[in-house]
Amino acid sequence: MNLELGLYALPAFAVLMLVEWLDNRRDRAAGVISGRDTATNWITYVLGQVSKPLLQYVLPFSTVVVAASLTPLHLRADQWWVWVAGLVVTDFCYYWAHRADHRIRLLWTAHSVHHSSTYFNLSTAIRLPWFNPIASIVRSLAWVPAALLGFPAWMIFALISIGLLYQFPIHTQRIRTLWAPLEFVFNTPAHHRVHHGSNTPYIDRNYGGVFIVWDRMFGSFAAESEPIRYGLTHNIGTGNPMKVNYHEFGAMLRDVRDAHSWRGRLGYVFGPPGWSEQTQPEPVRTPAAA
Repeated sequence: MNLELGLYALPAFAVLMLVEWLDNRRDRAAGVISGRDTATNWITYVLGQVSKPLLQYVLPFSTVVVAASLTPLHLRADQWWVWVAGLVVTDFCYYWAHRADHRIRLLWTAHSVHHSSTYFNLSTAIRLPWFNPIASIVRSLAWVPAALLGFPAWMIFALISIGLLYQFPIHTQRIRTLWAPLEFVFNTPAHHRVHHGSNTPYIDRNYGGVFIVWDRMFGSFAAESEPIRYGLTHNIGTGNPMKVNYHEFGAMLRDVRDAHSWRGRLGYVFGPPGWSEQTQPEPVRTPAAA
């Protein structure tokens, strides 16, 4: 999230989370909120904000900025339709970045942080990965097409931040469903609850940021069909912010270390989460005929 927009929005986030926390009697009984989990979410968010200057030092360039400087196309930010088109285009790019987060393990090492909570409430929205520079570089490539189309780099970053701000209030179980046309076009709490489910019908579904129509178009949409179990398929069972942030990255490195071939090493980095190296069994030797 853009640091300035994030700082402006932080007071509103804090107030909404405080209201949710004060009304926690019913939520605790329903397993919607946990003091320990909320503390982990806040610490993870603060660590992310503190480490951002260091990440910018490690990554002194942006693929989006480079692409925007090289393209012959340049759209004017003083045209209203450029902002509307930019929102649609950047959200389309977000869909594919988010889909890659779930299908490329290197990116999953970062994104799994957001999914590692077994609770789903407003504080879950700020449980975000921090200081994973390799994943950040690879993920940023998803917005290069927007830059090549002529959208200014600063506008792309602003629209990405607006999309992330939009997603904060949809991390809630209080709102069941909205007006049907809104549910059809936009990402809503009902759709995003499904995205955070670790049940089989919900895994790798509903990647959309602002718009859910991308999922409907590309076959990744799912509606709620059974009670949702939040978290990972194999939960990490810790609130330690360091382990929350680097658990999956460490697991990936161990798999790479123990791989038997370059195919296995590359598969553990660029294959989907859960991919396993398929070792060939030793051939069965039969006695030679007399």
